[in-house]
Amino acid sequence: MAATLKTTVIQEPSSSTVNITLDSSGNVTGGANLVATGMPYGSSSFLRNRIINGNMAIDQRNAGAAISAANLTSGSYTVDRWQYYSTQTSKFTAQQNAGSVTTPVGFPNYLGLTSQSAYSVTSTDFFSIRQPIEGFNAADLAWGTASAKTVTLSFLVYSSLTGTFGGAIYNYAGTRSYPFSYSVPSANTWTTISVTIAGDTSGTWVGNTSSGWGEIHFSLGAGSSVSGTAGSWSSTLYYSTTGATSVVGTNGATFYITGVQLEQGSVATPFERPLYSKQLADCQRYYYVMPSGIYGYPSPSSGGYAYNQRYDFKVTMRAAPTVTTSYSSTIGISSINNQTRSVDFFTDQIVATGLINVLWTVSATASAEL
Repeated sequence: MAATLKTTVIQEPSSSTVNITLDSSGNVTGGANLVATGMPYGSSSFLRNRIINGNMAIDQRNAGAAISAANLTSGSYTVDRWQYYSTQTSKFTAQQNAGSVTTPVGFPNYLGLTSQSAYSVTSTDFFSIRQPIEGFNAADLAWGTASAKTVTLSFLVYSSLTGTFGGAIYNYAGTRSYPFSYSVPSANTWTTISVTIAGDTSGTWVGNTSSGWGEIHFSLGAGSSVSGTAGSWSSTLYYSTTGATSVVGTNGATFYITGVQLEQGSVATPFERPLYSKQLADCQRYYYVMPSGIYGYPSPSSGGYAYNQRYDFKVTMRAAPTVTTSYSSTIGISSINNQTRSVDFFTDQIVATGLINVLWTVSATASAEL
């Protein structure tokens, strides 16, 4: 005969700390030290992290090479999906695993930025690393409605500076923002951070589409007019919290980050570790590097023949991308013309010169970033 145990709290007898709490709706809240083995975390599935490449493992653009201050301009991407954003030029260098410091256990890679001058921010200045999030990946959070769900942002940070640092989450339209703060108590030490953010019940947050939903923003320095009070939603676009540590304000200061996770719920769970192949495919939805390849065909009996060559992407991209091609060793070709650009492939028109075999080498990049 089946039996039913009714309780609201589960607690280890020798401890004063509650391990598990159950509410009237059947929701379960775990204590800070609760570890679940052999079962998924979160409310719905294993796929709980809304951040792509949070462990900084994929670096298609730079393959681990450093980005100089001159080349790290606002809008530049560092490792995949992580964009540098600033109002001033030549203030930081960036690199996957910059400085080659000992990485935290389980995280072979991190993103590192190094300040190149002691710059005093003006009231409107900002410097940051950010990740835009696609609507398809966050629509279930129901932000902008009365049913908006709470989320928790967690990450590991290592800096040569100590103090209170800042960041923000904001909608893609830039009309709603939530500044947050966190503490780095010890220099040059990996510190685990967790920030819980109440879902926004106001403002415009796109739904189940490929458009931009919002952005996570880690500040490296921000002026007074773009910094706000931590811990509440605002209709002003803030990038940081008032009085936060300014990395750009100290020459040679470093800021390293990895293990970034944004998930539904009020408790940070262990970092969700995707297979490398899946994580690469997720990144290729936004940016794809086509390996160099040799192509060719025999031309017909008359010159000027046009041939449409199709090149397929590895994954379906977020939107029809901007494609940049580089052709070399073009034998028997009079011209190459850009043609179709779609989410699955692109074509170029190859125009032959005459009665010879046509050969060419091509490499390409395709960008469908938000």
